[in-house]
Amino acid sequence: MLTLDRLDHIVLTVRDMPRTLDFYTKVLGMQAVTFGAGRRALAFGRQKINLHHADAPYSPHAHLPAPGTADLCFITTRPLDAAMQHVRDAGVTIELGPVERTGATGPLRSFYVRDPDDNLIEIANALDAGA
Repeated sequence: MLTLDRLDHIVLTVRDMPRTLDFYTKVLGMQAVTFGAGRRALAFGRQKINLHHADAPYSPHAHLPAPGTADLCFITTRPLDAAMQHVRDAGVTIELGPVERTGATGPLRSFYVRDPDDNLIEIANALDAGA
């Protein structure tokens, strides 16, 4: 049987690379990186998000890559109220929250925003040590 350890990276298809990099670095605190032959990605923790431009996705790619089709949840250690204020101060509208949700390893307290491609971004605090 195949045993998986962790998620290494995901890929987002984006319309506007500079705008996407700006949002994820300034609002969510990720690090913009360049790898390979000028490819762009966002790094955080032990993960990264590779970015494919909608007009020229790298092969291989998803069957129907399209901007705005992702729904992602990120855990922050910053208190949620402070995270929400940071997002508001950055000019980003909070779509919903705070709300209680269930994460991969336990309960979460979350809020939701949209990135420049209208992907749904959930930002959450784990409500117990296991999450």
